[in-house]
Amino acid sequence: MNKGSWSGDAEASSSSLPPLPPPPPLSPSILRHMDSSDLEGDLISSLDRRKMYREVTLSIRSGIRDATSETSFLRVRGLQVLLKALQSISKNDTTIGLFHQSQSIPQLQVVPVLFQHTLKQNVEEPIFDIDHILGVEPKKICSPATEKEVAIGLRVLQGCCLLHEESKFFANQYSAIKVIINLLSTRGILEQGACLDVLVSLMLDSPSNQLEFEACRGLDVVAQLIKDDQKDEDIRLKCGEFLLLLIGHVNGREMAPLATIHDDIQQLLGEKCASLIWAASQFGSTLNPDERQIALQIQTRRVLEAIEFY
Repeated sequence: MNKGSWSGDAEASSSSLPPLPPPPPLSPSILRHMDSSDLEGDLISSLDRRKMYREVTLSIRSGIRDATSETSFLRVRGLQVLLKALQSISKNDTTIGLFHQSQSIPQLQVVPVLFQHTLKQNVEEPIFDIDHILGVEPKKICSPATEKEVAIGLRVLQGCCLLHEESKFFANQYSAIKVIINLLSTRGILEQGACLDVLVSLMLDSPSNQLEFEACRGLDVVAQLIKDDQKDEDIRLKCGEFLLLLIGHVNGREMAPLATIHDDIQQLLGEKCASLIWAASQFGSTLNPDERQIALQIQTRRVLEAIEFY
């Protein structure tokens, strides 16, 4: 597709986007006390906001268009566009608000696209009959998702959940935790690292996803990975970080979900490791982000050493 046709498609797509709601009208009493510079500033601000809205929705629509392709190469390109857009959106409170607004529009919702294509599970092999072979009834064939595609798709999901609380609910409708636990236990290093990161984002302040994590016995899968000394060390350390973050989030909880997580970890990883994880979750909130990350890495290494002696 040449550049001209792409621009034309983008313009046509953006013209159908729902417009921003108009700002509330100013009362005559307020207008009387506003000089022309105030009115001009409000107009410029409104135009800037509309321009930002157009840019946000256009980048999302462009990414979704390729992310729904039948070929993995194009889906990867679309996911990269979406990931870049989310990274840009995260830098500004205004654009984050516009992203929230865009996700109320079904055609622009990112999470359903991920689970309908890149993260779609149990895809059966196509069955062909004579009509398909002779071309009377052509059958579409979608190329399977590559490691790179799945890893980028998980990063996009993570970004959506961090920027937009409602995306966790959308993901839960597609049994996201079950899908990710399956990927964690069956895929390679690239996807496993992304799985552990997105699990934290999905489960944060989301009882429904935490319940699904319990139902899928996700803790057993993470424990199995961290105990396997034949696994890549970076993945084992990432599992340790996940456990520390999870315990820190649910610490002191006496009701479901995850009310018995301390006992579960003790049973899976041993009393010493469970005590270490619990103690590490008791401090660190007063540290700045860089110090907290360093402390997390140190504690994770200690957890791994405790497991190796278990």
